[in-house]
Amino acid sequence: MEFFADNALLLMIGLLVMITVAGLPMGLAMIVSSVFYLLMAGRDIGLAAENVLNGVFGNFVALAVPLFIFAANIMNAGKVSDRLLTFALALVGRVPGGLAQVNILTSLIFSGMSGSAISDAAGVGKVITDMMTKDGRYPRGFAGAITATSAVVGPIFPPSIPMVFYALISSTSVGALFLGGVIPAFLLVVVLGIAVMIMAKLRGFPVETPIPWRTFPLVFLRAAPALMMPAILLGGIYTGVFTPTEAAAVSAFYALLLSVFAYRVLGLREFLDVVRATVRTTAVVTIVLCGAFIFNYVVTVERVPASVFAFFESMDLNAIQLLILLNLLYLAMGCFLDVSTIMLVVTPLFLPSAAALGIDLTHLGVVLVFNMMIGLITPPYGILLFIIKALNGIPVSEMIREVWVFLAILIALLMVLTFVPDLVLWLPRAAGML
Repeated sequence: MEFFADNALLLMIGLLVMITVAGLPMGLAMIVSSVFYLLMAGRDIGLAAENVLNGVFGNFVALAVPLFIFAANIMNAGKVSDRLLTFALALVGRVPGGLAQVNILTSLIFSGMSGSAISDAAGVGKVITDMMTKDGRYPRGFAGAITATSAVVGPIFPPSIPMVFYALISSTSVGALFLGGVIPAFLLVVVLGIAVMIMAKLRGFPVETPIPWRTFPLVFLRAAPALMMPAILLGGIYTGVFTPTEAAAVSAFYALLLSVFAYRVLGLREFLDVVRATVRTTAVVTIVLCGAFIFNYVVTVERVPASVFAFFESMDLNAIQLLILLNLLYLAMGCFLDVSTIMLVVTPLFLPSAAALGIDLTHLGVVLVFNMMIGLITPPYGILLFIIKALNGIPVSEMIREVWVFLAILIALLMVLTFVPDLVLWLPRAAGML
């Protein structure tokens, strides 16, 4: 037994790898391997339950996650995306690569309601991708690639579920993180729009028939209630009317009011479907959170963060060098691991080193979230590519051929955000949150 106690951490990691390779979900794999560690190390197994209760159910911020998921599901079921698409088409449909531009702009607008890239791709993304591929107007691979790429803006622009996760493990302000993502999100939309314009001219993509400007007021009025949601959420948070967690509840309630009373498209049956989908998704997320908090207790007891800190200290890195190293590491992990695993299991290991080198943790959080969003479209994992394949039937191989140029754009913008922290920190500082 002494051997098992002395090597409990290594045995836990080995068991975690074996269970994950066998196909068990990551959340359950972390719970099983962490409980195994407690048994082998001779520790009280009740610590597992204690860490779950304190980490998940005792944390007010964690409540925001299911509420944002609920709001996004209501928006998708309530056909809000149709009105947003018409509004975006009126604004940018006449620009070269019109439907691709609409795709990008609609993702930005929808991101202010959902906080999730997957919700964006599965909701408004499915509709616009079908529009792009109809009658062969755009190559299928290009339509799928731009839909997946534009969807990553969802968790960068507030509200953002990954940023809520980061706030949980870093004790940073959710409001500051949300504001820090605003400029990066707009930069991403602008850069993607310019790239699409250039590609449209080079490849002869069609320009849409302009919607007459005289009809724009009516189009705007139809979309206005949905467009108000980001303003209500951000305005409420930064004026102190409600906390970010309360903002999640407000967003869910507002989405429900829109879908039931303003647009009248959500009946009882659709509402029950939304509740079921939200419960299923929340259960998956909660299991991952539970596993992460137990797992993080183990690595803390084993002083893994201190060992990581000592390793970086021995390398004599400065802040910029550490940021570059973390970016490379996260880009590599994004090829194989999901966002929640990277955020909740890996990120806590590096926070002490980053803080010791004077890296602003709000800046670090936005940079890491941006980085992990790149992983959502990076082969071979690229979960957004597989979601679009499932929804629209576009072969992943065709999207991979088109997505590389967008990956290059995202990585270049990631480096800019890394080296110019003020692009992230200016708004939170101006709002007095830093």
